[in-house]
Amino acid sequence: MPMERDFDKQYLSMNHFLADIEGRAFRMAQIATGNRDDALEIVQDTMMKLVQKYSHHQTSEWKALFYSILNSRILDWHRRQSVRNRFRSWLNWSDDEDETVEDALAQHPTDTSHEPDIKLQDSQFMTGLNTALSALPLRQQQVFLLRVWEGLDINETALIMQCSASSVKTHYARALEKLRGKLEDYQ
Repeated sequence: MPMERDFDKQYLSMNHFLADIEGRAFRMAQIATGNRDDALEIVQDTMMKLVQKYSHHQTSEWKALFYSILNSRILDWHRRQSVRNRFRSWLNWSDDEDETVEDALAQHPTDTSHEPDIKLQDSQFMTGLNTALSALPLRQQQVFLLRVWEGLDINETALIMQCSASSVKTHYARALEKLRGKLEDYQ
């Protein structure tokens, strides 16, 4: 019986963890891929891998493990896209689907107390932020999202991204500089 309770507790903890993280992870993947379906697939694959391989780890380790897996899946997706695009250019294929990133960042709760002009400004800012994030190089984008959205420190981010802490600092500084430049009209 005690072992069964431990399993139930671990199961509930994992479900709670995944429910808490899935929305932010989806937005990160969607910004990185520019494609809703691919982002969903990446996040689902990441969740499955975490459950299959790492559910027995301490709950305090799950966040870093999850984002390490997510980062690897996003990099894999970009590698596959690069190969596909190379073949398409050689064969003169074109993509009929012109998919754009939905305004995932605009999914924040609305506050009905705002005046219409403030709501419009907020909406325009979120659209601008989404566009600016999508334009960042992948490493800068991922570092920014892990540091700002997830609140991870430099060392955790470096571990997840498999790079040095100084590289995280550089990518983060460059991302901030580019975002500030692109969003200066909203200040």
